[in-house]
Amino acid sequence: MSKPFSDLGINLPLQQGLANLKISVPTDIQKKVIPVILNHPDDVVALAKTGTGKTAAFGVPLLQLIETEKTEIQALILAPTRELGQQIHTNLQAYSAHIPDISIAAVCGGIPIKPQIERLQTPTQIVVATPGRLLDLMGRGAINIKSATYLVLDEADEMVMAFKDDLEKIIKDIPKSRRTLLFTATLSGAVKQLVQNYMSKHIVEIEADMGTLGHQGIDHHYMVVEPIEKLNVLMHFLSSKEGQRGIIFCKTKAAVNKLAKNLAINKFSSGSIHGSLTQGIRDRIMGQFREGHIDILVATDLAARGIDVKEISYVVNYHLPDTFEAYIHRSGRTARAGAKGLSLTILQEDEVKDIADFEKELGIKFSAFKKGDAQSIEENNGLIWAKKIFKTKPNRTVSDKFKEQVSTVFHHLTKEELIEKVLANYLAQTGSNHSK
Repeated sequence: MSKPFSDLGINLPLQQGLANLKISVPTDIQKKVIPVILNHPDDVVALAKTGTGKTAAFGVPLLQLIETEKTEIQALILAPTRELGQQIHTNLQAYSAHIPDISIAAVCGGIPIKPQIERLQTPTQIVVATPGRLLDLMGRGAINIKSATYLVLDEADEMVMAFKDDLEKIIKDIPKSRRTLLFTATLSGAVKQLVQNYMSKHIVEIEADMGTLGHQGIDHHYMVVEPIEKLNVLMHFLSSKEGQRGIIFCKTKAAVNKLAKNLAINKFSSGSIHGSLTQGIRDRIMGQFREGHIDILVATDLAARGIDVKEISYVVNYHLPDTFEAYIHRSGRTARAGAKGLSLTILQEDEVKDIADFEKELGIKFSAFKKGDAQSIEENNGLIWAKKIFKTKPNRTVSDKFKEQVSTVFHHLTKEELIEKVLANYLAQTGSNHSK
């Protein structure tokens, strides 16, 4: 029987908050990290995958260590994206539901700054922030982090890649006597440098659930395609996953826009997010995805950070990621909370040689995924065409006379005969050599 949270030293109000969320059994990272944060004075470097319960691993003990009678900022939590920052804030609020004297603020970019400035004028003990917005507030004199005794860097590998200079400016403004808790999925060179430069010489290193960096429960596959057939092969795969939720990753914003447009034209239940969209649009698309109104999300790497949706069945790498770290974060969006998942990477022939490097570096095994044969793909495209017709709204501007003339042409055909003729016309137009 696994240890309950009480055995880790968590107090009753926080146990109640976790119980409300139906969290009763600590995950591996929680079992290893919580007692260290509560009982040791040293800095912590925790190597843990996304989706293993990291937020509770640092959030619950931090909430217990906060001195509620003090009204200044005691803990600063930094996250690479607004989505992740808001998720952490929401979780901390829920964990501390039975601790009325604790005050937690979220200050993230992409939304108006004025309400955040007003919020910080009230007593606040924990701040969850994105680096850019925090620096803006510091520059305006709207926040004072000089009393912070705890600094949490979540998804540090991503933050170092995207906000290295911002991070260094912020760290220099926090007292050296602070305690730093760093969480990362990979110990990249840049993360090691950050640890060396800004953390104490006394560090507790914790590794959790890292038997394979490629995530338990994920099947890793690759598929080799010709550039000209890439979209059709993808649509064939997506049709086989109809009704399931998945994320497709592209390298650039332009590629996200192009693919999302093609999926929308072909009536797939999809939406897209990338850094150039306004925060309002990103929030709306994410809300639709989270609530199941759309099944497919097309995204860039950074925009997809902080997506914590449990029922993601598959991830597609429409382009091979540039780094091993990016692959871990992408594939980690599926198989969350113990579920199974599929990570499919679509390659061109000259990229197949790179798979061996990913296998060696990440300790995972890829298997070849058979793409649909020519007839299956043709038939799938025909079904997509039929669904497009089905979903087409009637044109109300057509005159009754013209409508009647067209109706007269088809007047003697049965429904089956009409379908046969329309289908034959489609196959002739697409140059299909379809045979039974």
